[in-house]
Amino acid sequence: MANAILLHVQPSTQNKRLENKKVGNLGESIAAKYLESKGLAVIDRNYLKKWGEIDIVAHETSGKVHFIEVKAVSYETRQALEYAVTHETWRPEEKVHQWKLKKIAMAIESWVMEHSFDGDWQIDVMAVRIVPREKYSTVKWIDNVIS
Repeated sequence: MANAILLHVQPSTQNKRLENKKVGNLGESIAAKYLESKGLAVIDRNYLKKWGEIDIVAHETSGKVHFIEVKAVSYETRQALEYAVTHETWRPEEKVHQWKLKKIAMAIESWVMEHSFDGDWQIDVMAVRIVPREKYSTVKWIDNVIS
């Protein structure tokens, strides 16, 4: 075991990462179902490149493609979620900043080339607030964040 490097991650850090991943995956599933309920077809999920990721790729019947960044946050109770919304505390969509949009744009460039896509597209953000225990969620769809 020469030259081995042992990394020790605190159990609480590992648990937090796993919990965040679960919430993120659940948020993406909720967002995909929401899009389908609005008439869009989900054609790709978690498109990943070294330089960026697209959470959901969906298209309208018109052919326009939506590249969607999903930001999800969980709450212990529905009351806590409603308080956060009515008192305008931290909003999940605030985590989509210029640096994140740049990484998404690079992934979109790859997706467009790989799929030989030559149509209209836009970048959307979906903020999903979840109360897992109560199987309750809200979705805020922010359409075309870059005009």
